Amino acid sequence: QVQLVEFGGGLVQPGGSLRLSCTQSRPFFMINAMGWYRQAPRKERELVATITSGNRTNYADSVKGRFTISRGDTKLTLYLQMNSLKPEDTAVYYCNVLGYLTMTSGPRNYWGQGTQVTVSS
Repeated sequence: QVQLVEFGGGLVQPGGSLRLSCTQSRPFFMINAMGWYRQAPRKERELVATITSGNRTNYADSVKGRFTISRGDTKLTLYLQMNSLKPEDTAVYYCNVLGYLTMTSGPRNYWGQGTQVTVSS
């Protein structure tokens, strides 16, 4: 088993910044991609940003130029730097790993429990 734990959510004013972190309780055998997703009240969960094992990044149009996804040196931590935050960024943010936990486990999605980000004055 593995746990993904997110940190760094909170309340911030419009225009402010937050940095989310996601740590893994154990290394994966192989990771295909990691990412951040978010879900606002009464809305579907949506992709925010992803990063592949080759460090190729992809962003939702709504966050391009404002958010940056990155991985820590040990590859056990995932970050999301969020700048110029807007009220519409308010949501629960979830960490995601698509990969093989062990050599024989097969690829699957793993999710954290989520962290609340609220952008309000």
